[in-house]
Order: sequence, then C-alpha cells, then structure tokens
Amino acid sequence: MPHPSPLNPKPPTLLAHGDRSLISNLSGVTRVTTDDSLVRALGIWGLAASIVNVTVGGGIFRLPAAAAGALGNAAPLAYVVCAVAMGLIVLCFAEAGSRVSLTGGLYAYVEVAFGPLVGFITGMLLWAGLTIATAAVASFLADALGSMSPALAVEPVRSIVLALIVAVFAALNVIGVKGASRFNNVMTVAKLAPLVILVVVGATAVKPSNLALPSGTTSSAIARASTVLIFAFLGVESALVPSGEVRDPARTVPRAIFLAMTAVTLLYLVIQLVTQGLLGDSLASQKTPLAEAAAVVMGNPGRTLILVGSALSMLGYTSGMTLAVPRMLFAFGRDGFLPRRFAAVHPRFRTPYVAIIVQSIIVIVVAVSGSFETLAVIANGSILLMYGACAVAVLQLRRRNVRESGEPFRPPLGGVIPILALIVILWLLATLTAREWGALSALLVIAIVTYFLSMPSRRRSTAAGPSEAAA
Repeated sequence: MPHPSPLNPKPPTLLAHGDRSLISNLSGVTRVTTDDSLVRALGIWGLAASIVNVTVGGGIFRLPAAAAGALGNAAPLAYVVCAVAMGLIVLCFAEAGSRVSLTGGLYAYVEVAFGPLVGFITGMLLWAGLTIATAAVASFLADALGSMSPALAVEPVRSIVLALIVAVFAALNVIGVKGASRFNNVMTVAKLAPLVILVVVGATAVKPSNLALPSGTTSSAIARASTVLIFAFLGVESALVPSGEVRDPARTVPRAIFLAMTAVTLLYLVIQLVTQGLLGDSLASQKTPLAEAAAVVMGNPGRTLILVGSALSMLGYTSGMTLAVPRMLFAFGRDGFLPRRFAAVHPRFRTPYVAIIVQSIIVIVVAVSGSFETLAVIANGSILLMYGACAVAVLQLRRRNVRESGEPFRPPLGGVIPILALIVILWLLATLTAREWGALSALLVIAIVTYFLSMPSRRRSTAAGPSEAAA
C-alpha cells in the first residue's frame, strides 16, 4: 500500500507498517494515530525526571576536570555555548514530539517524515549509540561498586553483579512503566541531592580568584571544548523513545523538555563554578573532581558522599536507559524491520517485554565482554547525526502538516530554529576524526543491508494485513 501524501485528497488511508495504522489525510492535515496497545502513563514531571535522569549521568562527576583541562578558568563559557546548541536541538525535539507521539522517539519522527528507509537508518544509528552508552555506564557502575567493595571487583563476581543490576531494571520495566517511572523519579532525586549539597556548601568557600577569566581565550579553543562538553547534555533523545506512553504529548513533551534542560544547564554551570572556585588550577588534574572539591569543604565524609552519589548517578542512568532504549526494538518489530515478536506486549502488564528482555541481554553481553570499547567512538557521532535528521524532519513534518488531534508546538522564531540547529550540528560533526567517520559509515552500511534484508518479511506482513500479521 503506498504512503499517503497530504497533497493527495484521498479518503483516510492506512500506512502499511504492520499493526501501525497510523497516518491519515483529512483536509490537508496528516494525522498520526498513536500506539493504542501501550499505556499512556508518563506525565510532565515523569518525563522531565526521565530526561534529567538519563542526561545527568556519571559524566558530571568527571566533567569539570575535562572542561578545565580544555579551557582553564574559561571553562564556563563552553557550557554556555553547549546550552545554546542544545537549546536549538531540543526545540526541534519538542516540535517533532508534539506532532508525532509514537513509541520510538527520533526514529518515529524521522520515519513519519521521510519513510521507512531513512527512519530505520536513523533508528539503527540511535539505537547503537544508546546501547553502547548504556553498556559503558553499566560497566563503569560495576567498577565503581568494586572500588567501594574490593570483593565485588573480582571476576566472575563483577560480571554477576553487573548482570543482576541490569536484570533487576529489566524486571521492573516489564512489570510496568508506572513503576519504572516512579523509580526514575526517586533515583533522580537521590543522585541530585549530593550535587546540590556540594553546590550549597561549596559556594561558601569559593575563591573568587579561581574564577577570573583568562585573557587570550580563542574561539577555536571554546569550540573544541564545546564539542567535548556537548555530550554531557545528551540524553533527551533516549528519554523520548517511550513517546507512545506519554499523556497529552503536544503539551507534555515540550514542557518536560524545557523544564529538564533548564535544570540540567543550571546544574552543570553551577557545579563547574563551585569546583573551579574550590580547586583552582589543580581541578584539571583530578580524576574525581567533585569528590576532591567536596573534601575541601566537608572532609572525608563529603568525599564519600560524592562517591556514593556518582554510583547512584550511574545506577539511575542505567535505569532510565532500560526504560527508554528497549522501546526502539519494540518500534523496529512493530514496523517489520525485526521479527514481529519484538513488538509483543505483555498480556498483563501491557509493556514491550520481549524488547526489554532482549535489550537487557545485549547490554549485559556488551558490558561484560568489554567489546563496547571498540565501538564507543561512534556513539557520540551517531547521536549527533540523529539530531541533524530530527531537525530536517521538523521541516518535513511542517510541510506535510503532520499532527495529532491538538495544535502542535511551534517555538519562537520557529521558521529558522531547525536551520540554526543544523548549522550547530554540522559545526560539531566537523571535529570528528577520519576513523570515527569510518566507523559511522560502517554502521550505515549495516543499517541499509538490514533494511533490505527485512523487505520480504515486511511485504508479507503488509499483504497479510495488520490483524493477520499480528497473530
């Protein structure tokens, strides 16, 4: 069945994507019907907490040292640049999410805008980046626990602990998205509390001389530092994957994004200022900068508090990713790119339990084996490519007037926001090395081959019809 076009005045037409009877035409408006089999349980605060949870990961506990190493006392300037860049990008997310609330996040936005091939390539790159990141953080979490209790650092105990952590989060998400969302809310508060304590107590001992801006800071140095720091803001894209389980997405998605990203930006900037004000020139050489800054004003108890907070941060990140990323496998199965079993919904809990289980197994295998280290170089680049695809998708969704029943979100100066976002993304991608571009190209080839290999099964599914294919 051909894809409907907003310029084609036909009666409402079903889009041939398995059980997703989604896009129809009426008076020049392309309307998107959502995933009715999933429970819409995520509200503004739940989605905002999920965004904060997956954005503020373990990196913030090491980030101030990297920023100081790149720019010295001028490091806060890079945060401002990153905040502007991410502001443009999340405005694109907000508009796309208000127009398309299908499970799959960026993958769904781009797929609706440009069709299954481009959508699948987008989703494949995004899924790979997020999966590698989840495995890396899970591995780092196991190492952090091992540093606090040496008995946990010995193999095979370390691998068993890692597998148990991921398995527990998988079980929590299979039982229900409401419970997983509540847990993410709790973990967000638990990992932010030590950071807030450090900021409040540390601010009283900051040395103003450590915050004096140096002269001669070049724009190229700020650009390179911003390219590194932008990855500390990544996470919105994964938190939006369960969009099919968000209540009133046209209202919830934009508000949750702005609420979360404002909080994250202010938190990062204040943490940098406090740690820099406490440690001065020594900040750049610290492996655990926040813990060492806490030790300056609170002694060993403060240092321990921050170390525990870093473990909680990585625990919360792993939990948030276990909620978000499996929904991409669900979307791939729903659309026929993977076996339809991946789109199975638990008869009791109404969650995509097969996708959750498979995703968790992949994360465990990659994290335990350590093979993710050879692929980690492509994670950041692949996600930035997805950001660019989303910005272009917004222009296409506008052109086709894609929307749900409500009025879609339109940001201020909305006409130029996607263009500005694309310029920023290209500026950041220009810093990737030839090796990183080679790895990204290899993943693109894998995605294209997988797409065409899945075509026969998708054709059979389309010919059988939605109800028969779902059987």
